[in-house]
Amino acid sequence: MLQLSIFLENAKGRLAQALSVLAELNVNIQALSLADTKDYGVLRLIVDNPEKVEAQLKERAYVVKVTPVWCLRVEDRPGGLAEVLGKLVERGVVVEYMYGFVEKAGEMAQIVLRVRDQAVMEAAMGELREF
Repeated sequence: MLQLSIFLENAKGRLAQALSVLAELNVNIQALSLADTKDYGVLRLIVDNPEKVEAQLKERAYVVKVTPVWCLRVEDRPGGLAEVLGKLVERGVVVEYMYGFVEKAGEMAQIVLRVRDQAVMEAAMGELREF
């Protein structure tokens, strides 16, 4: 899965402006995370056609990047996420960041993971096959 990251100046109204542009482009946001530093913020999004949206935003002078992430289904219960992460760590996966989203499929929650090494994650997923 691909994630869209939009780098925003940490200034009043900049987030609202970016979200308005996405609305104008008819982009449906499936999940998001916002992280900030003193000078800028990173708006991470799961959207349909992230590469197309990336190009459209670049045309509007936004600094934007598409990166690979993983979306895993996790049992929505105490300890569900801890169990999944424990299994991934045992297989050498290093998580750089993650965020969850509310959409549910039955009794499962969903999390988005960015990992340091895609090949290690692919191998772990091949072994586990349960996410």
